[in-house]
Amino acid sequence: MSKELKKYKGVEFLPDGRASDIITEGCMVLEGGGWKAIYSLGVTDYLMLHDINMSATVGISAGGLAGVGYVSGQIGWSARIDLTYRHDPNYIGFGAVKKEHGVTGFTYLYKDILEKMPLDKKRLNDPARRLAVGATNMLTGETEYFEKGKCNLSGAVRASASIPFVSRPVVMHGTPYLDGGCSTKIPYRWAVDEGYKKIIVVKTREWDFIRSEEPLKKSRLWYSKYPNFIRALDNVNADFNVTTRELKKLHEEKKVFVFAPSKPVTVTRFEKDMEKLGELYWLGYLDAEEHLAELQDYLKS
Repeated sequence: MSKELKKYKGVEFLPDGRASDIITEGCMVLEGGGWKAIYSLGVTDYLMLHDINMSATVGISAGGLAGVGYVSGQIGWSARIDLTYRHDPNYIGFGAVKKEHGVTGFTYLYKDILEKMPLDKKRLNDPARRLAVGATNMLTGETEYFEKGKCNLSGAVRASASIPFVSRPVVMHGTPYLDGGCSTKIPYRWAVDEGYKKIIVVKTREWDFIRSEEPLKKSRLWYSKYPNFIRALDNVNADFNVTTRELKKLHEEKKVFVFAPSKPVTVTRFEKDMEKLGELYWLGYLDAEEHLAELQDYLKS
């Protein structure tokens, strides 16, 4: 790069290391939310430091990307990439839009950034731990889950995080896909359907946050050829509000363990302020620290 990237000032103080080989039976559920998902990185890094490595992980959109770092057991790896390269236009911004027709430069991430910050593919691909990412099938309007070892994971992660209106659909096996968050915001029902009894959910918005349920008028102009996809966009916010209420009840009944930001999240989907992003990471880390004993009791019960 011709000029130095604007990084988070505290990037050198992020935790580092590898998670242990201890595996806990159950599922980690990671919400998306663009740059708000850096909260999840703080939570999962802290949990990895304390030997909480769930046997399955499911993520949506940015939560899918967060899941890659968690399953690979690389503490601080995902956060270090985001808090270093956020202002690299080839990763996020005009360069990515120009070259890859989306706000995230996945090819640049996979080929250039990972050359400098390698992914532990051996551990990621270990069959002892499952990883599924959700993307929205534009033909059906439904969330489809792609599981490592059974799909092209890099393509599925790209599809899961391809934001509507600003990204070109990702075509896999002849079917167009966009952001999993277009049809499901918090994929905890996958964990239930798969039979997991212990489920950890990481939300990226505080408990009191409610989404507007007004339909997006522009979706009818942009996606007129995909009526089921329009339906998904119309319904997903209402589903999020129902899911949040359901999770609140399940958390209080100790049937599911939920991490939610303890402070209102002001970080936006396309946040540029590196210090705000760093603060949100540490909020997740400290929230996990505060509730670690409760989580351990839940997992043992």
